[in-house]
Amino acid sequence: MKLMRTEDAVGQILCHDITQIIKGVTKDAVFRKGHVIQEEDVPVLLSVGKEHVYIWENNENMLHENEAAEILYKLCKGEHMHGGEIKEGKIELIADMDGVLKIRRDALYAVNALGQMMIASRHSNFPVKKGDKLAGTRIIPLVIEKEKMEAARKAAGEKPIFEILPYVCKTAGVVTTGNEVLKNRISDTFTPVIEEKLAEYQVKVTEHALTGDDNAVITGTIEEMIEKGVDMVLCTGGMSVDPDDRTPLAIKNTGAEIVTYGAPVLPGAMFLLAYYKHGEKQIPVLGLPGCVMYAKRTIFDLVLPRLLTGERLSEEDFIRAGEGGLCLSCPQCTYPNCGFGKGV
Repeated sequence: MKLMRTEDAVGQILCHDITQIIKGVTKDAVFRKGHVIQEEDVPVLLSVGKEHVYIWENNENMLHENEAAEILYKLCKGEHMHGGEIKEGKIELIADMDGVLKIRRDALYAVNALGQMMIASRHSNFPVKKGDKLAGTRIIPLVIEKEKMEAARKAAGEKPIFEILPYVCKTAGVVTTGNEVLKNRISDTFTPVIEEKLAEYQVKVTEHALTGDDNAVITGTIEEMIEKGVDMVLCTGGMSVDPDDRTPLAIKNTGAEIVTYGAPVLPGAMFLLAYYKHGEKQIPVLGLPGCVMYAKRTIFDLVLPRLLTGERLSEEDFIRAGEGGLCLSCPQCTYPNCGFGKGV
Protein backbone atom coordinates (compact mmCIF):
# COMPACT_ATOMS: atom_id res chain seq x y z
CA MET A 1 0.00 0.00 0.00
CA LYS A 2 1.38 3.40 -1.00
CA LEU A 3 0.14 6.92 -0.23
CA MET A 4 -0.05 9.25 -3.27
CA ARG A 5 -1.31 12.74 -4.03
CA THR A 6 -4.75 12.38 -5.54
CA GLU A 7 -3.80 14.41 -8.59
CA ASP A 8 -0.92 12.00 -9.25
CA ALA A 9 -2.94 8.82 -8.74
CA VAL A 10 -4.71 8.62 -12.13
CA GLY A 11 -4.39 5.06 -13.43
CA GLN A 12 -3.65 3.62 -9.99
CA ILE A 13 -5.79 1.03 -8.18
CA LEU A 14 -7.54 2.06 -4.95
CA CYS A 15 -6.84 -0.34 -2.12
CA HIS A 16 -9.79 0.78 0.04
CA ASP A 17 -13.32 2.11 -0.29
CA ILE A 18 -13.76 5.89 -0.40
CA THR A 19 -16.80 6.87 1.68
CA GLN A 20 -18.87 10.00 1.38
CA ILE A 21 -20.82 11.12 4.44
CA ILE A 22 -23.50 13.81 4.15
CA LYS A 23 -25.66 13.99 7.26
CA GLY A 24 -29.22 12.98 6.52
CA VAL A 25 -28.41 12.28 2.87
CA THR A 26 -25.85 9.54 2.37
CA LYS A 27 -23.14 7.42 3.95
CA ASP A 28 -21.82 5.17 1.23
CA ALA A 29 -18.78 4.49 -0.91
CA VAL A 30 -18.31 6.71 -3.95
CA PHE A 31 -15.48 4.43 -5.10
CA ARG A 32 -14.85 0.81 -4.15
CA LYS A 33 -11.62 -1.03 -3.52
CA GLY A 34 -10.10 -2.08 -6.85
CA HIS A 35 -11.38 0.97 -8.72
CA VAL A 36 -8.92 2.34 -11.28
CA ILE A 37 -8.74 6.09 -10.71
CA GLN A 38 -9.73 8.18 -13.76
CA GLU A 39 -9.04 11.83 -14.49
CA GLU A 40 -12.70 12.71 -13.84
CA ASP A 41 -12.53 11.01 -10.42
CA VAL A 42 -10.01 13.50 -9.04
CA PRO A 43 -12.52 16.32 -8.32
CA VAL A 44 -14.86 13.82 -6.64
CA LEU A 45 -12.06 12.51 -4.42
CA LEU A 46 -11.04 16.02 -3.47
CA SER A 47 -14.67 16.89 -2.65
CA VAL A 48 -14.79 14.13 -0.04
CA GLY A 49 -11.57 15.32 1.56
CA LYS A 50 -9.15 12.91 -0.08
CA GLU A 51 -6.13 14.99 -1.06
CA HIS A 52 -4.10 11.78 -0.78
CA VAL A 53 -5.19 8.22 -1.49
CA TYR A 54 -3.74 4.81 -0.78
CA ILE A 55 -3.05 2.80 -3.89
CA TRP A 56 -2.39 -0.91 -3.99
CA GLU A 57 1.11 -2.40 -3.93
CA ASN A 58 1.51 -6.15 -3.75
CA ASN A 59 3.13 -7.41 -0.54
CA GLU A 60 3.25 -11.12 0.13
CA ASN A 61 3.33 -10.54 3.90
CA MET A 62 0.25 -8.33 4.05
CA LEU A 63 -3.49 -8.74 3.49
CA HIS A 64 -5.98 -6.14 2.38
CA GLU A 65 -8.71 -5.39 4.93
CA ASN A 66 -11.37 -7.21 2.90
CA GLU A 67 -9.26 -10.33 2.48
CA ALA A 68 -8.58 -10.36 6.21
CA ALA A 69 -12.26 -9.71 6.92
CA GLU A 70 -13.13 -12.92 5.06
CA ILE A 71 -10.80 -14.85 7.36
CA LEU A 72 -12.30 -13.27 10.48
CA TYR A 73 -15.81 -14.02 9.21
CA LYS A 74 -14.98 -17.69 8.69
CA LEU A 75 -13.67 -17.91 12.26
CA CYS A 76 -16.99 -16.57 13.53
CA LYS A 77 -19.54 -18.28 11.30
CA GLY A 78 -21.34 -21.35 12.57
CA GLU A 79 -24.24 -23.22 10.99
CA HIS A 80 -27.56 -21.49 10.33
CA MET A 81 -26.07 -18.04 9.66
CA HIS A 82 -24.64 -16.12 6.73
CA GLY A 83 -22.56 -13.05 6.09
CA GLY A 84 -23.54 -9.69 4.68
CA GLU A 85 -21.69 -7.71 2.04
CA ILE A 86 -17.99 -7.12 2.65
CA LYS A 87 -17.51 -3.39 2.98
CA GLU A 88 -14.46 -1.48 4.25
CA GLY A 89 -13.17 -4.56 6.05
CA LYS A 90 -16.55 -5.19 7.70
CA ILE A 91 -18.81 -8.25 7.56
CA GLU A 92 -22.00 -8.83 9.55
CA LEU A 93 -23.41 -12.22 10.58
CA ILE A 94 -27.15 -12.77 10.03
CA ALA A 95 -29.31 -15.55 11.48
CA ASP A 96 -30.85 -18.03 9.04
CA MET A 97 -33.32 -19.47 11.57
CA ASP A 98 -34.89 -19.00 14.99
CA GLY A 99 -32.93 -20.39 17.92
CA VAL A 100 -30.62 -19.51 20.80
CA LEU A 101 -27.32 -17.78 20.11
CA LYS A 102 -24.32 -19.44 21.74
CA ILE A 103 -20.93 -17.75 21.86
CA ARG A 104 -17.58 -19.29 22.73
CA ARG A 105 -16.71 -16.40 24.99
CA ASP A 106 -13.10 -17.39 25.59
CA ALA A 107 -12.48 -17.41 21.84
CA LEU A 108 -14.27 -14.09 21.37
CA TYR A 109 -12.15 -12.45 24.06
CA ALA A 110 -8.95 -13.99 22.70
CA VAL A 111 -9.51 -12.67 19.17
CA ASN A 112 -10.50 -9.20 20.34
CA ALA A 113 -7.42 -9.11 22.56
CA LEU A 114 -5.15 -9.38 19.51
CA GLY A 115 -5.95 -5.85 18.38
CA GLN A 116 -6.29 -4.56 14.79
CA MET A 117 -9.53 -6.54 14.46
CA MET A 118 -12.82 -6.61 16.33
CA ILE A 119 -15.96 -8.66 16.82
CA ALA A 120 -19.04 -7.07 18.41
CA SER A 121 -22.02 -9.31 19.09
CA ARG A 122 -25.33 -9.82 20.83
CA HIS A 123 -25.31 -11.53 24.21
CA SER A 124 -24.85 -15.27 24.37
CA ASN A 125 -27.73 -17.53 25.47
CA PHE A 126 -30.46 -15.23 24.14
CA PRO A 127 -33.09 -16.15 21.55
CA VAL A 128 -32.72 -14.82 18.02
CA LYS A 129 -35.00 -14.89 15.01
CA LYS A 130 -34.32 -15.50 11.36
CA GLY A 131 -32.92 -12.34 9.83
CA ASP A 132 -31.55 -10.94 13.10
CA LYS A 133 -28.09 -9.41 13.08
CA LEU A 134 -25.86 -11.56 15.33
CA ALA A 135 -22.50 -9.81 15.15
CA GLY A 136 -20.41 -7.29 13.28
CA THR A 137 -16.73 -7.82 12.51
CA ARG A 138 -14.09 -5.44 11.22
CA ILE A 139 -10.41 -5.28 10.37
CA ILE A 140 -9.20 -1.95 11.75
CA PRO A 141 -6.25 -1.02 9.46
CA LEU A 142 -6.43 -0.94 5.67
CA VAL A 143 -3.84 -3.71 5.50
CA ILE A 144 -2.85 -6.24 8.13
CA GLU A 145 -0.04 -8.74 8.54
CA LYS A 146 -0.79 -12.32 7.50
CA GLU A 147 0.83 -13.41 10.77
CA LYS A 148 -1.80 -11.45 12.66
CA MET A 149 -4.60 -13.34 10.99
CA GLU A 150 -2.82 -16.64 11.63
CA ALA A 151 -2.73 -15.66 15.31
CA ALA A 152 -6.47 -15.04 15.12
CA ARG A 153 -7.00 -18.54 13.75
CA LYS A 154 -5.08 -20.03 16.66
CA ALA A 155 -6.89 -17.84 19.21
CA ALA A 156 -10.31 -18.81 17.84
CA GLY A 157 -9.63 -22.53 17.83
CA GLU A 158 -11.13 -25.14 15.57
CA LYS A 159 -14.83 -24.50 16.23
CA PRO A 160 -16.79 -21.43 15.09
CA ILE A 161 -17.08 -18.66 17.66
CA PHE A 162 -20.85 -18.37 17.07
CA GLU A 163 -23.52 -21.03 16.95
CA ILE A 164 -27.31 -21.06 16.81
CA LEU A 165 -29.04 -23.92 18.63
CA PRO A 166 -32.42 -24.82 17.08
CA TYR A 167 -35.51 -25.43 19.18
CA VAL A 168 -36.22 -29.15 19.55
CA CYS A 169 -38.89 -29.28 22.29
CA LYS A 170 -42.39 -29.00 20.85
CA THR A 171 -44.75 -30.20 23.60
CA ALA A 172 -45.24 -29.52 27.29
CA GLY A 173 -47.34 -30.70 30.19
CA VAL A 174 -48.65 -28.24 32.80
CA VAL A 175 -49.40 -29.37 36.35
CA THR A 176 -51.55 -26.79 38.14
CA THR A 177 -51.25 -27.19 41.89
CA GLY A 178 -53.35 -25.67 44.68
CA ASN A 179 -56.54 -26.93 46.33
CA GLU A 180 -58.09 -23.52 45.76
CA VAL A 181 -57.89 -24.10 42.00
CA LEU A 182 -58.84 -27.79 42.15
CA LYS A 183 -61.97 -27.01 44.21
CA ASN A 184 -62.87 -24.12 41.91
CA ARG A 185 -62.56 -21.49 44.63
CA ILE A 186 -60.48 -19.36 42.24
CA SER A 187 -59.89 -19.47 38.51
CA ASP A 188 -56.72 -20.91 37.03
CA THR A 189 -55.02 -17.76 35.76
CA PHE A 190 -51.53 -19.32 35.73
CA THR A 191 -51.93 -21.82 32.89
CA PRO A 192 -52.97 -19.23 30.26
CA VAL A 193 -49.79 -17.27 31.01
CA ILE A 194 -47.67 -20.40 30.50
CA GLU A 195 -49.47 -21.26 27.27
CA GLU A 196 -48.85 -17.77 25.93
CA LYS A 197 -45.14 -17.86 26.74
CA LEU A 198 -44.73 -21.31 25.22
CA ALA A 199 -46.57 -20.20 22.10
CA GLU A 200 -43.79 -17.64 21.46
CA TYR A 201 -41.65 -20.68 20.60
CA GLN A 202 -44.37 -22.76 18.90
CA VAL A 203 -44.56 -25.14 21.88
CA LYS A 204 -47.99 -26.68 22.51
CA VAL A 205 -49.42 -27.73 25.88
CA THR A 206 -50.61 -31.27 25.16
CA GLU A 207 -51.22 -32.33 28.79
CA HIS A 208 -52.81 -30.32 31.61
CA ALA A 209 -53.94 -31.47 35.05
CA LEU A 210 -55.27 -29.91 38.26
CA THR A 211 -53.72 -31.80 41.19
CA GLY A 212 -54.44 -29.81 44.32
CA ASP A 213 -51.77 -29.84 47.02
CA ASP A 214 -51.37 -33.60 47.48
CA ASN A 215 -47.67 -34.15 46.75
CA ALA A 216 -48.23 -37.83 45.88
CA VAL A 217 -50.80 -36.83 43.25
CA ILE A 218 -48.44 -34.18 41.87
CA THR A 219 -45.62 -36.75 41.66
CA GLY A 220 -47.81 -39.27 39.87
CA THR A 221 -49.12 -36.68 37.44
CA ILE A 222 -45.61 -35.60 36.46
CA GLU A 223 -44.63 -39.21 35.80
CA GLU A 224 -47.80 -39.87 33.76
CA MET A 225 -47.20 -36.84 31.55
CA ILE A 226 -43.64 -37.92 30.87
CA GLU A 227 -44.84 -41.42 29.97
CA LYS A 228 -47.22 -39.80 27.49
CA GLY A 229 -44.23 -38.24 25.74
CA VAL A 230 -44.17 -34.53 26.63
CA ASP A 231 -40.85 -32.77 26.10
CA MET A 232 -41.03 -30.92 29.43
CA VAL A 233 -43.24 -30.57 32.50
CA LEU A 234 -44.08 -27.28 34.20
CA CYS A 235 -45.54 -27.22 37.70
CA THR A 236 -47.22 -23.96 38.63
CA GLY A 237 -47.44 -22.68 42.19
CA GLY A 238 -46.62 -24.14 45.58
CA MET A 239 -42.97 -23.14 45.35
CA SER A 240 -42.42 -21.03 48.48
CA VAL A 241 -41.20 -22.27 51.87
CA ASP A 242 -44.65 -22.43 53.45
CA PRO A 243 -45.38 -25.81 55.11
CA ASP A 244 -48.27 -26.51 52.72
CA ASP A 245 -46.28 -25.79 49.56
CA ARG A 246 -45.65 -29.30 48.27
CA THR A 247 -44.39 -28.87 44.70
CA PRO A 248 -40.61 -29.13 45.40
CA LEU A 249 -41.15 -32.33 47.43
CA ALA A 250 -43.37 -33.77 44.71
CA ILE A 251 -40.76 -33.12 42.02
CA LYS A 252 -38.01 -34.61 44.20
CA ASN A 253 -40.09 -37.74 44.81
CA THR A 254 -40.19 -38.49 41.07
CA GLY A 255 -36.48 -39.29 41.35
CA ALA A 256 -35.60 -36.37 39.09
CA GLU A 257 -32.18 -34.81 39.60
CA ILE A 258 -32.58 -31.36 41.17
CA VAL A 259 -30.24 -28.85 39.50
CA THR A 260 -31.37 -25.86 41.53
CA TYR A 261 -34.10 -24.89 43.96
CA GLY A 262 -33.65 -21.16 44.21
CA ALA A 263 -31.77 -18.80 41.93
CA PRO A 264 -30.21 -15.31 42.25
CA VAL A 265 -32.81 -13.76 39.94
CA LEU A 266 -35.65 -11.39 40.75
CA PRO A 267 -38.43 -12.05 39.93
CA GLY A 268 -37.96 -15.80 40.25
CA ALA A 269 -35.88 -16.57 43.34
CA MET A 270 -37.93 -19.68 44.20
CA PHE A 271 -37.53 -21.30 40.78
CA LEU A 272 -36.76 -25.04 40.57
CA LEU A 273 -35.22 -27.01 37.73
CA ALA A 274 -34.83 -30.78 37.68
CA TYR A 275 -34.16 -33.42 35.03
CA TYR A 276 -36.13 -36.68 34.89
CA LYS A 277 -34.34 -39.54 33.14
CA HIS A 278 -36.72 -41.29 30.74
CA GLY A 279 -34.91 -43.79 28.59
CA GLU A 280 -32.17 -41.90 26.78
CA LYS A 281 -33.87 -38.56 27.34
CA GLN A 282 -33.47 -36.03 30.13
CA ILE A 283 -36.87 -34.35 30.54
CA PRO A 284 -36.82 -30.90 32.19
CA VAL A 285 -39.23 -30.57 35.11
CA LEU A 286 -39.77 -26.99 36.27
CA GLY A 287 -41.27 -25.59 39.44
CA LEU A 288 -42.54 -22.11 38.63
CA PRO A 289 -43.07 -19.58 41.44
CA GLY A 290 -46.12 -17.33 41.48
CA CYS A 291 -44.22 -14.35 40.06
CA VAL A 292 -44.26 -16.00 36.63
CA MET A 293 -48.03 -15.51 36.61
CA TYR A 294 -48.06 -11.77 37.28
CA ALA A 295 -44.61 -10.33 36.41
CA LYS A 296 -43.94 -9.35 32.81
CA ARG A 297 -40.52 -11.05 32.68
CA THR A 298 -38.94 -13.48 35.15
CA ILE A 299 -36.32 -16.20 35.38
CA PHE A 300 -38.67 -18.37 33.31
CA ASP A 301 -38.08 -16.11 30.29
CA LEU A 302 -34.31 -16.48 30.70
CA VAL A 303 -34.35 -20.25 31.07
CA LEU A 304 -37.11 -21.36 28.70
CA PRO A 305 -35.41 -20.74 25.32
CA ARG A 306 -32.29 -22.63 26.37
CA LEU A 307 -34.29 -25.60 27.64
CA LEU A 308 -36.22 -25.74 24.39
CA THR A 309 -32.95 -26.32 22.48
CA GLY A 310 -32.29 -29.40 24.58
CA GLU A 311 -29.39 -27.73 26.39
CA ARG A 312 -28.81 -29.17 29.86
CA LEU A 313 -28.35 -26.35 32.34
CA SER A 314 -26.08 -26.68 35.35
CA GLU A 315 -25.96 -25.18 38.82
CA GLU A 316 -23.17 -22.90 37.60
CA ASP A 317 -25.48 -21.42 34.96
CA PHE A 318 -27.77 -20.22 37.72
CA ILE A 319 -24.96 -18.98 39.96
CA ARG A 320 -23.74 -16.76 37.13
CA ALA A 321 -27.24 -15.38 36.64
CA GLY A 322 -26.92 -13.08 39.66
CA GLU A 323 -25.13 -10.39 37.64
CA GLY A 324 -27.91 -8.92 35.53
CA GLY A 325 -30.47 -10.98 37.42
CA LEU A 326 -32.42 -8.00 38.74
CA CYS A 327 -35.39 -6.95 36.64
CA LEU A 328 -36.11 -3.25 37.16
CA SER A 329 -39.83 -3.66 36.39
CA CYS A 330 -39.79 -0.70 34.02
CA PRO A 331 -43.19 0.92 33.32
CA GLN A 332 -42.69 -0.01 29.66
CA CYS A 333 -40.93 -3.35 29.30
CA THR A 334 -38.27 -3.43 26.57
CA TYR A 335 -36.92 -6.94 27.28
CA PRO A 336 -34.70 -8.35 25.80
CA ASN A 337 -33.33 -4.89 24.97
CA CYS A 338 -32.32 -4.25 28.56
CA GLY A 339 -29.89 -5.53 31.18
CA PHE A 340 -32.08 -8.31 32.57
CA GLY A 341 -30.41 -11.70 32.26
CA LYS A 342 -27.27 -10.45 30.57
CA GLY A 343 -25.02 -12.21 33.09
CA VAL A 344 -26.34 -15.65 32.15
